[in-house]
Amino acid sequence: MSDLTADSIWFRTAEATVFSSDGQGTDAMPEILIGSVKGPAGQAFANLMGQTEGHTRMFAIRACNQQVRPATMIVPKVTIKSAAYVNLFGGPVQSAIADAVLDSVIAGVIPKEWANDLCIVAMVWIAPECATNPELDRKDLYRTNYEAMKLAISRAMSNSPSIDELIANRHSIVHEMYDPETGESQW
Repeated sequence: MSDLTADSIWFRTAEATVFSSDGQGTDAMPEILIGSVKGPAGQAFANLMGQTEGHTRMFAIRACNQQVRPATMIVPKVTIKSAAYVNLFGGPVQSAIADAVLDSVIAGVIPKEWANDLCIVAMVWIAPECATNPELDRKDLYRTNYEAMKLAISRAMSNSPSIDELIANRHSIVHEMYDPETGESQW
């Protein structure tokens, strides 16, 4: 990355999936956009500042008065319908996303000197049934979101998977939710 600058990172995307402990339903699947605050990612970030009913967006913060850098906007993929869901989104998930962003800077995946020049939009999913599960393991919800966010950031910053990898595995990897040959779910 030595020949790159924060301004040259315009629009990098990635996703990652980390599965939950058995029976928890706390799988994490962030889809992210990283880019310069001066480019289309910055414009998208600014456009997300408004609220829409059921899709409250929030900054990734580690604690009150501790917003992470690069500035990260967390957007729910599922309509928020309860205070219990808000508590998960603004609790373990927000904490996990914020810690993953900061740890990615600490590890050098995102260069420290770019921390104020990049922004991240993270679309996150929490299974709706998590909000009604009295046995939910909030530590596992944190773990899966932390691990998946770190992986997604690493993938975005390294443009992974490469187009060569995608071409090479085109006929050997099947989507977990749909097999085009059988027409059925793999789960």
